[in-house]
Amino acid sequence: MLNDKIILITGGTGSFGHQFVKYILRRYEPKKVIIYSRDEYKQFIMENEYKMHPQYKKLRFFIGDIRDEKRLKLAMKNVDYVIHAAALKQVPVCEYNPNEAIKTNINGAMNVINAALETGVKKVVALSTDKAVNPINLYGGTKLVSDKLFCAANAYSGTNGTRFAVVRYGNVAGSRGSVIPYFQSIIDDGGIELPITDYRMTRFWISLETGIELVVKALENARGGEIFISKIPSFKITDLAQAMLPEGKMSEVGIREGEKLHEVMITREDSRYTYEYDKHFVIYPNYNWWGEKEVIPGGKRVDEGFEYSSENNKEWLSAKEIQGLLKKL
Repeated sequence: MLNDKIILITGGTGSFGHQFVKYILRRYEPKKVIIYSRDEYKQFIMENEYKMHPQYKKLRFFIGDIRDEKRLKLAMKNVDYVIHAAALKQVPVCEYNPNEAIKTNINGAMNVINAALETGVKKVVALSTDKAVNPINLYGGTKLVSDKLFCAANAYSGTNGTRFAVVRYGNVAGSRGSVIPYFQSIIDDGGIELPITDYRMTRFWISLETGIELVVKALENARGGEIFISKIPSFKITDLAQAMLPEGKMSEVGIREGEKLHEVMITREDSRYTYEYDKHFVIYPNYNWWGEKEVIPGGKRVDEGFEYSSENNKEWLSAKEIQGLLKKL
């Protein structure tokens, strides 16, 4: 699939980009991998990590911002696949800097779409978040708009043009923005009490590896306009705290602005367009660009009214299971 192909990753120096590059260099023989990001220091660090790698000469480091459409078009010249991972992701940062969140997460998405269409990229997979579902904060709102833009972009690509799809998952375990590094910093400083915003809170658990595998599946199977969602376990925040600090205490500090008790990946309204597969779900676009027969084989339509949330999930992690997973991060 990715052998002898040119791949560009926006936000390529982030947590996802680091692991995605490792993943594809380990399993494929790409022609070129372009890491596109605006932070020169992160690019310097990442490039040094790969200087002794046997496929180092295939890596290209492009300084650029997704707000700059001209730079994106230059970077995407002759590119086969684009993974769009660049975004402002911190909820409080987006709340305090709404204009900047819109410029990056919405205008930036439009720039990626326009650049891909103009340069003839074969396929674009955009990374999304559970916060884009029934959003209550600006970050989620901008990502909802971004998702809609990428799905609708297929209407402009023509029969043999660029195909756009979305991959949706929650905070990746251990990544920046995850609660795990925050709890760990308290523990490292000798803290014996972990703050819990609400004892009822639940979240989805997804590893970077699982997220990457879903992106690859989208690259392989997407025909345009789909949203891919992994089947992943849920956990209680209190169980996470117990797993990280077994002999410690917890204190309920109150839910933060823009924070939900539970996260939703698939709404009841989307159930009409959702198919379940062995390890993932696919929400098909409302607009029928290809016909029912073109649905990816092997799936079964979910029951109408189905909802996939961290609260009603069938698979749950215990504190002991979380401890085992933490060791792998």
